[in-house]
Amino acid sequence: MTKIEKDALSGSAEAPDTNPTSDLASAARKTAGRSVWMGTAVGIGSAAIVAALLYANKKRR
Repeated sequence: MTKIEKDALSGSAEAPDTNPTSDLASAARKTAGRSVWMGTAVGIGSAAIVAALLYANKKRR
């Protein structure tokens, strides 16, 4: 039997001592940072696709 199973049977599982408000705030900051980077990556990718299409449609002389 594992420690988790023993704790579940005995009911002595400990609750985490974290403050949920600070956890939500830090999660929001991390998510906002990821959103900025994702937006930047999408913008760069879109610009690269547009540039490739413009270059491909150029008529050769």
